[in-house]
Amino acid sequence: MRIHIAVAAALAALAPVLAACGSSSDESSGGGGGKGGKIALLLPESKTTRYDQQDRPRFEKRVKELCPDCKVIYSNADQDAAKQQSQAEAALTNGAKVMVLDAVDVAAAANIVRRAKQSNVPVISYGRLVAKAPLDYYVSIDPFRVGQQQARSLVDKLGSKAKGARVIMVNGAPTDSNAAPYKKGAEGVLRDAGVKIVKSYDTPDWSPDKAQSETEQAITSVGRNGFDAVYVANDGMATGAIAAMKGAGIDPATRPVTGQDAELAGVQRVLSGEQLMTVYQPIPKIASTAAELAVPLARGEKPDAGLTKARVDNGAGKVPSALLDTIAVTKDNVDDTVIKDGFLKADDVCTARYKKACEEARVGA
Repeated sequence: MRIHIAVAAALAALAPVLAACGSSSDESSGGGGGKGGKIALLLPESKTTRYDQQDRPRFEKRVKELCPDCKVIYSNADQDAAKQQSQAEAALTNGAKVMVLDAVDVAAAANIVRRAKQSNVPVISYGRLVAKAPLDYYVSIDPFRVGQQQARSLVDKLGSKAKGARVIMVNGAPTDSNAAPYKKGAEGVLRDAGVKIVKSYDTPDWSPDKAQSETEQAITSVGRNGFDAVYVANDGMATGAIAAMKGAGIDPATRPVTGQDAELAGVQRVLSGEQLMTVYQPIPKIASTAAELAVPLARGEKPDAGLTKARVDNGAGKVPSALLDTIAVTKDNVDDTVIKDGFLKADDVCTARYKKACEEARVGA
């Protein structure tokens, strides 16, 4: 009996040591000056391929480089604002020390930000600017400039025929803070060039299927010969718009179509001539910048002020921001942009179907 008591006493004395040795880096690295911490990454949807194929892996890679003991709590909301709210609550319950939030609905997401602040968890608005909420940082691009880049590409392609040309507009989701500036930037350039917008749609959820339906409606309304080009806000929706044109017996190469995000399929269409251009958001830099802000915050430290030199007003104050440059990608500069940057691999772009187009554009040469 005495032996049993002695053993029990010894184990009790060792318990704190054993617990410390057995604890994971996630639990030991909470806030303060710990080596690591939990970082919530909340992305909005999966119909746009960049989020799971580019943003998430690049963010996680940079976090790992900066902080091997940090853990990323990842969630994708599948374009459901209520689901994203639940995911944010779960991340906070799971001990997230900082939240990187790409909002499904930038108005509704203000509640997520306010809830995080109640738990003293800083929030980095990623990609889309959450409105009227106490954000700590914002990392994105200049959406107004993107719209201008897209529209200028259309105008340049139309050349002397731009004045009086007729354009169908397929814009992004109204719940995305970037959609309105994309649209406004494009409209200004088109208007100044004398281009007429014959139909314009704001597309819920950035849905390719809905973009296809909208383009079909527009073609039915204005006629197969009633438009000269299609402004489309991103590559996913360009897929739908081009499908609608093909369904109406229209060769998309004869009606320039814009895009954005430099998705693999979008870049391939640019090379083949089915799509005029896409806009390359420097997602590697956007993701890495967000990670470089998030890691110090997860450790209870202050990020480098040089990362966020801009200030953007979200209705609740001027948010320290990193706004990164975008590039208009055409057939002529695919190799010097998305391939050179490592965003896409030449082998993935230049499949058998696109081999000839790649050779002509000297992609991977």
